[in-house]
Amino acid sequence: MNRLLLVLEGVGMALEAIRGNKVRAALTIAGVAIGVFVVVAMGAVVNGIKASFQKDLEEIGATTFIVQRRGSGISACDGTDEKCPDRRNPPITIGEWEMIRRLPGVQEVVGTQGGQGNFAYRNSRVDNVGYDAYSVEWPAVNASDIAPGRNFTRSEENSGQPVVLVNDTLKAQLFGDSEPIGKQITISGRQFTVVGVYTPRAGFLRSLEGRGPETPRAIVPLTTAIRTLDAFRGSLTLFVRPAATATQSEVMDEVLAAMRARRGLKPGDRNDFYLVEQDRIMDTFNQLFGAIFAVGLALSAVALLVGGVGVVAIMMISVTERTREIGVRKALGATAGTIRWQFLVEAATLTSIGALIGLAIGALLAWVIRSNTSIPAELPTSIVVTALLASAVTGVAFGMLPAVKASNLDPVEALRYE
Repeated sequence: MNRLLLVLEGVGMALEAIRGNKVRAALTIAGVAIGVFVVVAMGAVVNGIKASFQKDLEEIGATTFIVQRRGSGISACDGTDEKCPDRRNPPITIGEWEMIRRLPGVQEVVGTQGGQGNFAYRNSRVDNVGYDAYSVEWPAVNASDIAPGRNFTRSEENSGQPVVLVNDTLKAQLFGDSEPIGKQITISGRQFTVVGVYTPRAGFLRSLEGRGPETPRAIVPLTTAIRTLDAFRGSLTLFVRPAATATQSEVMDEVLAAMRARRGLKPGDRNDFYLVEQDRIMDTFNQLFGAIFAVGLALSAVALLVGGVGVVAIMMISVTERTREIGVRKALGATAGTIRWQFLVEAATLTSIGALIGLAIGALLAWVIRSNTSIPAELPTSIVVTALLASAVTGVAFGMLPAVKASNLDPVEALRYE
């Protein structure tokens, strides 16, 4: 009970110090608030991006892996660099795609490559629109709602029919409120028929790639892109989904052996292609955003340091102003530990007020991001607890010097102080 009363008294003293030293207290609180805000905002955004990223990967399929020409990730070299060994990797070919589709452990293989073109309908024109050239199974790796209209058929893909699906944004820019299904548009001067409108269930990953719902984009059959739009075959990428009866590692070994045999690679030769599983993609994400979060923590530490210096300043002034009061308390029997505890509670209260303000602003920013973007920014409990603990520790650490000074005052000398 006595300890609780001392805490309440320390909190009261902190509030009194704020009223008596508004400018110094405001600077102290602002420093701590900025530090906590940085931690909370970064934590909410990174946590939201990670959740969205994970959702995108789950849409592709937990066991699905990618076969591609070049490496990916932070440590991958740039394919435009003359010293990059990936420059000499041959492209993934249609023949290799067909070969992988016939492997016993494979359920399906979605072939894809990207391209860009100028889209036009009557007097409406949208230049430099990215399109995805897919095989017919594309909804398995790019979860989307198709309405109105339909997906293209396997026969349309095999015969290279000039059909196209546009997303909601491109549909609005080309057709406005009119019905697009069955209309003829041109893609880089070639005529295509619109068969569907799709809405990608996209998160951060697809938005980052320019495939989010807010970016005008289209989907065409892969064969059509190669025959009609002269798509660059070197960009062919394969999404391989293992059969239910096989594990991912078994199928990856199967694909690896088949690709090496087809390319005539000897046992000592390096692979001139890459197999990328989802865990590696997630590792790349964690490395990238872990580095970004570390920068945010560094900035937060600087802000907390500023707040801590403010705590020292305002508490030292408080000790000086209350020297006679401390002398009276000691004369009435207050111990050095009691005096020290009260001043530490006062310092922790100052920084905690700053932490609550920073937490509130960070939570507001997370709500704004969540409401206006595809990033489900959320405040994880761990970040909230960490921010509050960091602010309290800052108050105690930087308030220790003034608290020790106050507790060590000689009561006789303190009572004489004017």
